[in-house]
Amino acid sequence: MATAPWQAVTALVDQVRRALYDYVRSQDHPVTRDEAAEAQHISRNLAAFHLDKLVGAGLLQARYQAPTDQPRGRGRTPKVYEAAHGCITLTIPERRYDLIGEILAQAVAEEPTDARSAALRLAEQRGVAIGRQVGGGGPVAAVLAELGFEPADDAELIRLRNCPFHELAAQQTELVCGLNQAFLAGLLDGLGRTDLRARLVPSPGACCVQIRPA
Repeated sequence: MATAPWQAVTALVDQVRRALYDYVRSQDHPVTRDEAAEAQHISRNLAAFHLDKLVGAGLLQARYQAPTDQPRGRGRTPKVYEAAHGCITLTIPERRYDLIGEILAQAVAEEPTDARSAALRLAEQRGVAIGRQVGGGGPVAAVLAELGFEPADDAELIRLRNCPFHELAAQQTELVCGLNQAFLAGLLDGLGRTDLRARLVPSPGACCVQIRPA
């Protein structure tokens, strides 16, 4: 299950919890509650509380595992913790370079002689897929906010105050803004919002696309 950035930030605000997270990540074996408590000079119960909070935030994963260096005794198998697979990336405002990177990589792989056209098609398809997954019925602005666009919903249009692809757009404006428009057009299609259109309207300090009435 993916971890929302706000969950990771909240989980790591506490200094004891952050120290436990760093300790578990630095070890080459799953860590027990007793090990973690001893390393941080805190009680076992406090260590268990914070470790389980980190599991709940998706930063650690846990399981029950008997020690391999000693015979199995009576009692419960100890719970051990290790870093969750993957990584947590947090930027403010939010960026989604992984999304556009996947689209471009797939485009080059599928059509190396015309990667631009392939990328535009794939961007629209990705938008449609996300729109269908989210489903219609909800506010478009809420979906855009979840994707990191920071929408400002005015009376006649939705202005997007953040570009999730900002650095790339600054370097390759025509390409990236085109992909962004195609992605958002596909998103609206997937949401079933035929009453709205994604229009290229470049403006300083904002996304190059606006959502306007059809």
